[in-house]
Amino acid sequence: IVAVASGKGGVGKSTVAANLAVALRDMGYNVGILDADIYGPSQPKMFGCEGYVPDAEKRDGNDYIVPAQRQGIEIMSIGFFIDPKDALMWRGAMAVNALHQLIHQTAWGELDYLFVDMPPGTGDVPLTVFQSLPVDGVVIVTAPQALVGMIVTKAVHMAEMLDVPVLGIVENYSFFRCPDCGGEHPVFGPSTIDALAAQLGL
Repeated sequence: IVAVASGKGGVGKSTVAANLAVALRDMGYNVGILDADIYGPSQPKMFGCEGYVPDAEKRDGNDYIVPAQRQGIEIMSIGFFIDPKDALMWRGAMAVNALHQLIHQTAWGELDYLFVDMPPGTGDVPLTVFQSLPVDGVVIVTAPQALVGMIVTKAVHMAEMLDVPVLGIVENYSFFRCPDCGGEHPVFGPSTIDALAAQLGL
C-alpha cells in the first residue's frame, strides 16, 4: 500500500499515482487505486470512468462496493457517487466517514499494489488514511516553486511522525519541452529537486 502525497494541491499527485499504477500493471502486477481526495476526486476523469455506477456485492453477509475496472486497474473514488459539478460542502467528520466506507467496504480483488491518491494537507482525511490502512510507504510529489518545497517538507515530517517510510520524491512541472525547437524551458523556475532531496535525506 503506497500513498502518493504532498502538502499542497495542484502539484500532480493524481497524475503520478495513475502513472505509477499503469507502470506496475505493465510489469505484470495486480494494481488498484484508492482515490482518497474526498473534496477533489480526480481518478474517475484520469481513467475515463466518470459515468461508472458501482454495484454492491455480499461478502460474509456484508455489503461491499465493487470498484471500477479500467485498463486492468481497479479504481475506487467518491467521484462515482457524486455529481462532478457539485461542490462537496462536508465537514471533516462527514468526509472521514465517507473515506472509512471507501477503505473498509470496497470489494478489492487480489491486489499486489494499492496506490492511495492522497488529498493535500495534513488534516483529518490524510490522517484517516494513515490510521486506517497499513501504509507501507509514501511517494512525495513536489514542484519547483519554493513555496511548494516548504509545504512538501511538512508532508515528509508528517510521514516520519507516523512511522511511514518515505520511498522517494518526484518533481512535477520541472520544465516545458518546446515542440518546435525541442528545448527545455523551466516555466516555474529552476528545478529544486536535488536540493530538496538532499535536505530531506531522500
